[in-house]
Amino acid sequence: MAEKKIGTISAWADVASGLSTFKLKAQPGTSFPDYKAGQYIALLRENCRLTVKVKGADGRVRFEPALGEDGTQKTGTVSHSYSIASAPFETKAKGEIEIYIVLEKLEGDFGRFTESLFDAPSHVGDTVGYLDRIVGNFTLDQRAAGSEHVVLVGTGTGLAPFVGMMKQVAHDAKAGLPSAIRYTLIHANRTVGELGYDADLRALNHETIPGFDFQYVPSVSRPTSSDLNDPSLSQGRANNLLRSMLSLPTREQEVVEEARAKGGDVAAAQNTADKATPPRLASGLDAGVLKRRMPGGRTAVLTCGNSDLMEDIKRICEKARFKFEMEEW
Repeated sequence: MAEKKIGTISAWADVASGLSTFKLKAQPGTSFPDYKAGQYIALLRENCRLTVKVKGADGRVRFEPALGEDGTQKTGTVSHSYSIASAPFETKAKGEIEIYIVLEKLEGDFGRFTESLFDAPSHVGDTVGYLDRIVGNFTLDQRAAGSEHVVLVGTGTGLAPFVGMMKQVAHDAKAGLPSAIRYTLIHANRTVGELGYDADLRALNHETIPGFDFQYVPSVSRPTSSDLNDPSLSQGRANNLLRSMLSLPTREQEVVEEARAKGGDVAAAQNTADKATPPRLASGLDAGVLKRRMPGGRTAVLTCGNSDLMEDIKRICEKARFKFEMEEW
């Protein structure tokens, strides 16, 4: 059984409201276990407000406060697993891991673990428990083995494993271990301010590294007028952006056609399609070039993030003859 240890937050950076990154130093006198980019670790917090899962008559699951005999909400230890955003070589060099975290909500209430972490009066110096093991098989050697082309699709904090992967592949190439694989990373969030690790990934995208073929495609689903001036910023949700690269209709438009074929509510489906941000590649990117980076039968697509979008990525992979892999714990 993995031993529980106590780490210390050495750095905290707010990406946007309720969206942050932090670095966690290992317990003094110890080091984090060796790991591969894409794996995850279980973190623990004490004195979290506890909840109980309740299934309503409608089948929907909600979370309600767990109450003690005196009627007050119970508190206790809560664990949460997170993909590690730092690359293994960084952790070895600095003795810390980096986590990309969002303040979660459960049926209107903040998530137990994340609420405790975000509400801390001082982040740097705060302690966070962790289990002394790093596990998971969402790694390039297991999920993309044998593929000449790899497309990584991350939404929100689902970007985390891909940041560690690309940093490690670039580091290995610099160290004399080049990769023959072409990597294309699509990351989407609502706004530019919510594109965590954007600066790091843009830097990797612009750096010439022999043995590291990498293309970064950032996108926003709620673009502003100023976003149009960025030649490297695309628009639309990640799934629809991938669809546009492959000359496929948006998922919303596909739903319209499905409703029409099955005699469904076409008007409602069309209304949803009209409200969706149309996918638009950045002016500095060429759809034909991107499409050639993902040939059918030779491409693996790894995705992590929003569950609905991951389901649509699966549909896309079936149409395009891509190997489909998603992170699920």
